[in-house]
Amino acid sequence: MKNTTNLDNRTLVLITGLALFSMFFGAGNLILPPYLGWQSGHNWIVVAIGFLISAVCIPLLGILGHAKLRGTMIDFALPVSKNFAVFYCICIYTISITLPSPRTAAVTHELAVAPFFTVPSWITSLIYFSGVFGIAIFRSQLLSVLGKYLTPILVGICLLIIGLALVDSSITSTNHTFETVFSGILEGYQTFDAIGAIVVGGVLIISLQKVQQLPYSLVQPLLSKAGLLAGLLLFIMYLGLIYTGSQIGPSLPSDSTRTQVLLYLNTYFLGSTGAKVLAIGMTLACFSTAIGIVTGTADFVCGLFPRHKEMMYRSTVGVGCLLGIGIGQIDVHSILDLAIPMLAALYPLTITLIFLALLPNQIRTPLLYRSSCIIVLLFSSLHVFEALGYSLSSYITDSLPLSEYQMSWVLPTTLVLILLSTFELLKNRT
Repeated sequence: MKNTTNLDNRTLVLITGLALFSMFFGAGNLILPPYLGWQSGHNWIVVAIGFLISAVCIPLLGILGHAKLRGTMIDFALPVSKNFAVFYCICIYTISITLPSPRTAAVTHELAVAPFFTVPSWITSLIYFSGVFGIAIFRSQLLSVLGKYLTPILVGICLLIIGLALVDSSITSTNHTFETVFSGILEGYQTFDAIGAIVVGGVLIISLQKVQQLPYSLVQPLLSKAGLLAGLLLFIMYLGLIYTGSQIGPSLPSDSTRTQVLLYLNTYFLGSTGAKVLAIGMTLACFSTAIGIVTGTADFVCGLFPRHKEMMYRSTVGVGCLLGIGIGQIDVHSILDLAIPMLAALYPLTITLIFLALLPNQIRTPLLYRSSCIIVLLFSSLHVFEALGYSLSSYITDSLPLSEYQMSWVLPTTLVLILLSTFELLKNRT
């Protein structure tokens, strides 16, 4: 990668924004929107609003929070306490490296390899994560590979499918099961994008500072602009793919899976070449996301063991790739099911920490952080028990607002934020 002195600011913003988009736009990001559109039918706009909130707006706020905090993911939870922040980060990185990262290999095998070759999934995962390992180790090429090469190809493929759907009038949308904004928000959880924002944001900060040798006074505005560019691209892609899915109509069986919906779309719009185009697009989307997750996890471990950075970085990358190979043997939908309880626990907390990071510094007190985190963990834990099959908590959650959408934490957490923020503002004025 060229030194930043040879790159003008606009070029660096463009490359960084495309790299950030590619880290976000992985396996779930490609298979979830068409399925959501298919399940929402005529209601696709309403449901899309919810999906865009949880899969675009909140991740974008996470990147802006990174730019403001000028640090790593641990800084998001540090005002609660150092031990809590470390524990939170360990949970996030453990989940990221054991679920979304292996899922990218599983999706790649099911959609990009199995339809063309009789190859066991472990071989796919081995080759796949060998590539992830190589790019993660030779970090100087990270932004270049993602921003200059992988992302433009991926964007082009997605825009081709969306464009063909816009000009095709031979298929009609129908109503299905998703009808509300909250349905879209919950489906957006499965993208892991809010968690991804606070993971890959730190990756880009370190890459820009250490590899590009960019002072942080320039990193902060650059990251904000790159985040806006990535958010715009995500908005276009998601809205287009949700619309495309809404146009399928009754052509598919009602029990079709997310991958089957995506395969159908590609076959319908691109004919016999659809599967090959899908294979290329899916592989690129998954590969870039896996790189971001593995690299971010390695950076975090290095921070815990600063005296042995080089060794810990390489070791963590290696372990992450080995986990990806092993867990990647599980089918995609089983991995999605495994993620539900974990997302129910950590996604609300992550969203809360992102909003807290963006508040004015004078009201970001330990009291506000601790109170908000206690409330959100208390209410979200009820849905975790439900996801694990414990019916006792359902008697409690059924009486709470938004409980039917697994979002009973929203109103009490918002109320605590408003009350304590107002209290801090009034105290500062006096």
